[in-house]
Amino acid sequence: MRGAVCLLLLALAWPVSGRAAPPQVPALERQTVLLRMLRQDCGSCHGMRLTGGLGPALTADALQGKPWQSLSATIFHGRPGTPMPPWKSMLSSEEADWLALQLLSPPQGGATPAEAVPRRQP
Repeated sequence: MRGAVCLLLLALAWPVSGRAAPPQVPALERQTVLLRMLRQDCGSCHGMRLTGGLGPALTADALQGKPWQSLSATIFHGRPGTPMPPWKSMLSSEEADWLALQLLSPPQGGATPAEAVPRRQP
């Protein structure tokens, strides 16, 4: 029984340990790439305005109260057994951290982070 309690405490502490500090901010050019990825790739399942679709809504209101570390882990590792893929082959864990924080605090004016990026011109 004592071992189970220790495992439970370890599991509860893990998401915070080593990742409590906010992530480093990527270079401006990489931010643009990451936000375009958010719009195009994430938007294909979560809705082009991130208000939901196959996947749940990713608006600041929908994510309120969720720790950024948890969101980052979902972005980076995916969710096994669901359509949510891991993105670790396309971005670093620090970039996943940064994207999670962008989802939790959208740009001013009510736009989602995905809407804040200018669309590519043909």
